[in-house]
Amino acid sequence: MKLNFIIFFFLVLIFNIPNYLYAGDLLLGKEKAATACSGCHGMDGQTTSGGNSSLTPNITAQEKEYILAKLKDYKSGKINHPQMTLIAQMLSDEDIENVAEWYSNIKISIELPLE
Repeated sequence: MKLNFIIFFFLVLIFNIPNYLYAGDLLLGKEKAATACSGCHGMDGQTTSGGNSSLTPNITAQEKEYILAKLKDYKSGKINHPQMTLIAQMLSDEDIENVAEWYSNIKISIELPLE
């Protein structure tokens, strides 16, 4: 029983190592977001006046895997959008990882109005 647990533990560890090795860098993601994304999505992931609010989604606290998948789809042309395809094609795979890390780590805070 103990041996099975030990084997299971190490298998889980081994298969998750790539996730830790290729985790995005928050600071590099912030820098890249400032130049490539903030004009429409803002630094906090909230649509800005630079983006059309009806067409530009808020991406604050979106799951990292979702952001990665969307950016890769824009980059490959699987999803065609004039601005996003162009921007995504200018990003390296490392940039995409870092930007996804940045936006997925922003926390949403809500303040209730005073009565």
